[in-house]
Amino acid sequence: MTDREVVEHWHHLFKGTDITRKFAKDEVIESFEVNSLKHSIALYRSRLCDISWFMRALNEPIARMANKEDKCTGRFWEGRFKSQALLDDAAVLACMAYVDLNPIRAKMAKMPETSDFTSIQRRIKAAFNGEQPKSLLPFVGNERKDMPKGLMFSAQDYLQLVDDTGRIIRDDKRGAISQTSQQILDRLNIPQENWLKLTTDFGRLFKGAVGTLQELDVYCEHLEKKRRQGAANCHRWLDSA
Repeated sequence: MTDREVVEHWHHLFKGTDITRKFAKDEVIESFEVNSLKHSIALYRSRLCDISWFMRALNEPIARMANKEDKCTGRFWEGRFKSQALLDDAAVLACMAYVDLNPIRAKMAKMPETSDFTSIQRRIKAAFNGEQPKSLLPFVGNERKDMPKGLMFSAQDYLQLVDDTGRIIRDDKRGAISQTSQQILDRLNIPQENWLKLTTDFGRLFKGAVGTLQELDVYCEHLEKKRRQGAANCHRWLDSA
């Protein structure tokens, strides 16, 4: 982004300084103000591509609104966000299903379609109309030439897999992995028992990058990391045949 774009983006979120506001309005910047302006722009540029600042800007107003609504003060969010690299299709699908099934595990909903404010509910509603939500990464089917960017499964198969898994992890429901879902797990090379462990304990199993050992090796080599954090669990739950 240009310096002007950086300042304009920052001013959408925060007030900025007197000098950056002058700069945005094309007013004259005095010579003694130039260094301060350059410092502010460099700081804004850094923060605009920093996920910590993004989450801070997102979380703070939500927390204030929630505390006002509940007429209380104090912490609203349970803890800080966590960013993990998902290195292959198995890791992506397992993490997606784990997040989509959060309300089921917490007994806040009985079925994915009744899990309010979740991406899985939006995918299900769109599927009724034969569509996919435009704001979510789409499922594009099997790998092929000139394929668009997206997840290499069908939306219907993923929804079936999440539904089957949700029925199994519910205490009041006897569920089973269907043949369609089993075919997905076979493609991912994940046994059923491993899949159930991944979709119930993903957050506790992995603290760093997630994927097969082969993908983890490539990832660590690219980032010049000497230690493969979480290699044991990656091997145990994602490398099993």
